[in-house]
Amino acid sequence: MKADRSAKKTLKVTQVKSTIGFNKKQGDVVRSIGLRRIRHTVEVPDTPEMRGMIHKVRHLVTVE
Repeated sequence: MKADRSAKKTLKVTQVKSTIGFNKKQGDVVRSIGLRRIRHTVEVPDTPEMRGMIHKVRHLVTVE
């Protein structure tokens, strides 16, 4: 079981730009990723759904 968790890939997502002035739906996507403010970083699972969300707000975040 422990090997399963460590085998899962994650992405580090950092918000680099404010959501003010952009479409409200994009702000909602940033919040649903788990980001709260500029320079806030979260680790998210590397899934197709998460990659789609990141792609939608790729101008507001950086990914490692």
